[in-house]
Amino acid sequence: MQTNTHPRTRPWHGVMVATPVTLRDDCTIDYDAYATHVRQLIEAGCDGVVPNGSLGEYQTLTDSEREQVVRVAVEAAGDGSRVMPGVSAYGSAESRRWTEQAAEAGAGSVLLLPPNGYRCEDEAVRAHYAEVAEVGVPVVAYNNPYDTKVDLAPSLLARLHQDGSIVAVKEFSGDVRRAYEIAEQAPGLDVLVGADDVLLELALAGAVGWIAGCPNMLPSSCVDLYRAAVTGDMATALPLYRELHPLLRWDSKPEFVQAIKASMDVAGRHGGRTRPPRFPLPAEDEAAVRAATEKALAGGRH
Repeated sequence: MQTNTHPRTRPWHGVMVATPVTLRDDCTIDYDAYATHVRQLIEAGCDGVVPNGSLGEYQTLTDSEREQVVRVAVEAAGDGSRVMPGVSAYGSAESRRWTEQAAEAGAGSVLLLPPNGYRCEDEAVRAHYAEVAEVGVPVVAYNNPYDTKVDLAPSLLARLHQDGSIVAVKEFSGDVRRAYEIAEQAPGLDVLVGADDVLLELALAGAVGWIAGCPNMLPSSCVDLYRAAVTGDMATALPLYRELHPLLRWDSKPEFVQAIKASMDVAGRHGGRTRPPRFPLPAEDEAAVRAATEKALAGGRH
């Protein structure tokens, strides 16, 4: 087990693990088990955690559950700067309220989708981020045009950054070319890898963080991969990237929550069930996740 001694200059830098919520068989949250998982991630060298994101099934949580998950994460991480709660909601006022709660809990940054109730215009996106940014917690934008139908294109990100509304973007479009456009149009805006299966490409393009799913089951391997990728150690990064890619690519599939939890179970990390309407993985997919996880574990990394 390694301890986390890697220096960070910003709370949103490094390997920030998007954590699933730990559920009992009756679908209630096991906060003690969740806290244990957060502590284990930090001890394995991960830089922090991202609760209440899509992997954390935030849409299915009650208000009290969502608030308690953040408080548990902050306490378990031992340092609020290592916690980046998801604060996405249908309304800007609600996102602001979740951001205020994150600030009260001591979180170092928050992760925010654009408005996702409808395909809104750029000015509405700017107003949405501006309202949340008024709370004073650094805001990381989350670009996921597949789920939100709102694309935070490089030109719009540049305007949001110029507005002072965002400090970074979790880039989930899958288009690695965007990293270069963002660097050109919004100098100073940090790019964070948003999809596990383009980690190496975006790291080489200058990403300074990774909001990651795969470390939930293989934290040490993923930390090693990230560190090698961002330092240009291709002799280490490329073979490890190839080895892990059968698991990394599940992060970009609709069944990513079930797949990551299933992989955690194989790795002995208590993934468990999901809340309805998510069903368990079909048998064929579960077998593929198990095989990929067992192969990665056989490589001697965890």
